Amino acid sequence: MAKTSVLATGVERSFDLDEVIVSKTDLQGRLTYVNDVFIRVSAYSESELIGKPHNVIRHPEMPRSIFQLLWDTIRHGKELFAYINNLAADGAYYWVFAHITPSLDTQGNVLGYHSNRRVPDRDAINEVSQLYSMLLTQEKLAGRGRASIDAGTDLLQQTLARQNQTYDEYVWGLATKSVERL
Repeated sequence: MAKTSVLATGVERSFDLDEVIVSKTDLQGRLTYVNDVFIRVSAYSESELIGKPHNVIRHPEMPRSIFQLLWDTIRHGKELFAYINNLAADGAYYWVFAHITPSLDTQGNVLGYHSNRRVPDRDAINEVSQLYSMLLTQEKLAGRGRASIDAGTDLLQQTLARQNQTYDEYVWGLATKSVERL
């Protein structure tokens, strides 16, 4: 993961419920397209984003194990929904409910990845924040590199197994509760 030089300010940013943050990346995760909502919310210019790794907006409080799960899933041609906390260029953070899916050619070959992000429900953020905090703590205790990711992944799998859920089921459970509250 590339280290960011952005210092988190603790200021939260959001966007309208009817807006969607859209981005596309190549197979290596370098941004090839960003929409106006992405540019505004991330506080980067388009030229600062295009060609950069998508993790330019990765918040340091996001567990690396969640991104490992994300990459493992989409590299196998599957989609993933996830709650993600991002870090903007000005240090603000913003939570998203992300849908990441491979972009395929007519032969079914993966050309890159497409992501749509919407405003998540506050209760879902509160719940997922607790899980991510535990994962991040476990990752830090394990050290750096692969050991860190493996420790977070193990804890994620153990936690979900106790709930008899996959990550996908966990995320959709939170999303369903959000819809029921509307």
